[in-house]
Amino acid sequence: MSETIVASKSGSWFRLIRQAIRGEEMDYTTGSIRRAVIMLAIPMMLEMVMESVFAVVDLYFVGHLENSSQAVQVVGLTESVLTIIYSLAIGMSMAATALVARRVGEKNYDEAAHAGVQALIVALAITLVMSVTGFIFAKNILLLMGASEATASAGTNFVRTMMGGSIVIMLLFLINGIFRGAGNAAMAMKSLWVGNICNIILCPIFIYGLGPIPAFGLTGAAIATTIGRGIGVIYQVYHLFKGNSTIQIHLHNWFIDLPVIRSIIKIATPAILQFIIGSCSWIFLANLVATTGGDHGSAGYQTALRLMMFFILPAWGMSNAAATLVGQNLGAENPNRASLSVMKTMKYNVIFMAFITLFTFTMGEWLVGFFTNDVQVKEIAVTAIRIISLGYIFYGVGMVMMNAFNGAGDTWTPTWINLIGFWMLQIPLGYLLAKVFELGPLGVFIAVPVSETCMSIASFIIFRRGKWKLKKV
Repeated sequence: MSETIVASKSGSWFRLIRQAIRGEEMDYTTGSIRRAVIMLAIPMMLEMVMESVFAVVDLYFVGHLENSSQAVQVVGLTESVLTIIYSLAIGMSMAATALVARRVGEKNYDEAAHAGVQALIVALAITLVMSVTGFIFAKNILLLMGASEATASAGTNFVRTMMGGSIVIMLLFLINGIFRGAGNAAMAMKSLWVGNICNIILCPIFIYGLGPIPAFGLTGAAIATTIGRGIGVIYQVYHLFKGNSTIQIHLHNWFIDLPVIRSIIKIATPAILQFIIGSCSWIFLANLVATTGGDHGSAGYQTALRLMMFFILPAWGMSNAAATLVGQNLGAENPNRASLSVMKTMKYNVIFMAFITLFTFTMGEWLVGFFTNDVQVKEIAVTAIRIISLGYIFYGVGMVMMNAFNGAGDTWTPTWINLIGFWMLQIPLGYLLAKVFELGPLGVFIAVPVSETCMSIASFIIFRRGKWKLKKV
């Protein structure tokens, strides 16, 4: 009898997972909250795994080039700078998710599509400026980040390619934000699958050369990644305009609607700021490690960060479920269900991050060894990842809280939390430990989990007060 029950439960879980990956549509404002969280969280987690794979694949291939420590540093520093682009993209996608989810919760599907298109118009204008600026000042950016003259010269074309192609980064995040707001998380996941498969195939071809294609070395990684993401965007656009889902775009949606654009900017601006605040902090810490630990210290830290993001991004994906559930349930005028959905999502995220903490702490040396053969780089990276992983459980809580606020359209609350946590705690603490107490890179490593833990606790306390439930968008 007990075996039958276990088999039945296992079969139920497998069916649920299969339905989530296939992207079967459901109403997230009614029925089982557990089912709603899982239907959204599984594809969102897999989507973020795929996003993290872009950087990990690049790191793997360039880590085996002749001057690997220099190449790894360029990739790491460029990713740190690209976090500004990611901040813009995530901020815009947050606004799109919040508005689309709220309109879907109200069952106003044409307005949901209209909000998504207006967000695309704004995003394209912003990214054009960023792409041109990054292309022109590529070498200066690396020098500003603390890279040596030789490293900056070697990485200039890599930065130009990545920054010049930042339009595909923006579109990839933003269109996925539209899909997530509509509850179609599986489509967002599939677009990242397509992009990553292309990147994995193209990376060795453009880095090492094949047939008529010359070996571009480090720059080849950027070319492959940009093309891979671009193919993912083409896949997104095809399904966005196909017209067989909740979001159906029509010609009238493309006419500029200033009131809607103002709403998007009103939500997106603090959302962008909250990620820029965090990005600037990470850039400052990267510079601090580079100046106190040299090229090997910087390469080790960047390797640890790429591994950290590989494991953190799935948790971020799960926490994205909270944004969609909050937005749609507030649109359906059911704030209590929105709150319960957040708590359920947080529970699952904490369990996931507890497992990741144990895994990265015990397997850190093996993980780092997969990406670099340099003994000095490896030693620093292992130390960094073990210290940073001590705050993973709190990261899991904080991510869900932040996405809950953003999903409600209350983007200012997490912005203030980030401002205080990063600029008034993480940066001063990192500088104090690294410079004043002369701990060097170790001081930076310690500052990360300490500040992130404090921010997560503050987020949870503010969430429980419930003012986010009153937000109108």
